[in-house]
Amino acid sequence: MFGIPRPWALGGAALIAVTTYFTGHHKGWAQRDAEMQVEIARKNEESRAKEQEMATAVAAKDDQLRKANNDVAKKQTDLNRLIASGRVRLPTPSCVQAPADPSPAAGNSDQARSQPDGQTGEASDTERETIRLIAQITADGDRAINQLNACIDSYNEMRKIANGQR
Repeated sequence: MFGIPRPWALGGAALIAVTTYFTGHHKGWAQRDAEMQVEIARKNEESRAKEQEMATAVAAKDDQLRKANNDVAKKQTDLNRLIASGRVRLPTPSCVQAPADPSPAAGNSDQARSQPDGQTGEASDTERETIRLIAQITADGDRAINQLNACIDSYNEMRKIANGQR
């Protein structure tokens, strides 16, 4: 009776072994899944905190850029006011420049003396426009430099935050 196991006993033992294996596998998988969900939630929280820190840093850099551009605009407005009033002028040579090839002047010397030698006391419209355009180019360059510097600063700040060096 006890010598050879019956087939139903072998089948029952195999069923118990397989059931135990799959039950353990399922519980282990569920436990691992729960641990992964906790870890994912923690990483998501860290990401949200980094995103918030990055957004704050970018807003601060934008504010600095806005202030720098406002300073440039104020300087340009002040300079345009000075140009319009004629207080800013292009420099004129203080000495008469001798030509490289001195040749005798032709014409009536009385007529040559009756005209002014250099600039008059008033700035011409062409001179004012030239100065205004130079000021505009300078202001555009200042704005571009401010924007580039803000971009570089923002990039470096984001890199530090992303690498956890902050």
